Amino acid sequence: MGSNPTLSVRETGSQFPDAKLPKTLLADLNYAAAARALRAADPKFHSLIERVGPCRITLGHMQSPFQALAESIVYQQLTGKAAATIHGRLVALFPRKRITPERLLDTHARRLRGAGLSRAKVLALKDLAAKTLDGVVPSLARLHAMTDAAIVERLVAVRGIGSWTVEMLLIFRLGRPDVWPVTDYGVRKGYARWFGGGRLPSPKYLMKRGEQWRPYRSVAAWYLWRANDVPGGRA
Repeated sequence: MGSNPTLSVRETGSQFPDAKLPKTLLADLNYAAAARALRAADPKFHSLIERVGPCRITLGHMQSPFQALAESIVYQQLTGKAAATIHGRLVALFPRKRITPERLLDTHARRLRGAGLSRAKVLALKDLAAKTLDGVVPSLARLHAMTDAAIVERLVAVRGIGSWTVEMLLIFRLGRPDVWPVTDYGVRKGYARWFGGGRLPSPKYLMKRGEQWRPYRSVAAWYLWRANDVPGGRA
């Protein structure tokens, strides 16, 4: 699972008139109702929810998609402490510690490498900045007017951004309630521990299995992450 990486003003978005947008965001979601629905859909969730307790998904602040994705790129494949140190060095390169696409593009790669970034991450950050200025990366207002699938399709065009990174943004920054990160190792491991008899499920199997947990698959994922912390495994 990634760091608990926001919810802002929501637009109806006339540019996306046919979009089937989520009726509820995680900030407004009745977690007790979600838990009841998961229990009703799958009895195996009953003992897990009893052991873990109420769902507690906290939405992180997001000033802009660019800044959130830049942070995600820095954090990839690093421990939280190491990533936080490098991210702190990165933002310290810019006035008032505010990283912008224009400033990042104007910053020489050597300075970015000096902050502790790998060559691959420097290239990814530069591509993110360029695609933000080109409009490939939508504004925060436009993101709120887009479907989950449309957001994934748009953002994976950025170098170094895969589906998992976008799914974490959808859950922990945009508050989407029905995101199902089937490639996430923590979700797969939690399923194996609580539902699968220790056998790690394939993403394809997990995608099919999760259909019965709509429209609360973000909450289901949260409980599967927590399943890895329950002493003794399944009750």
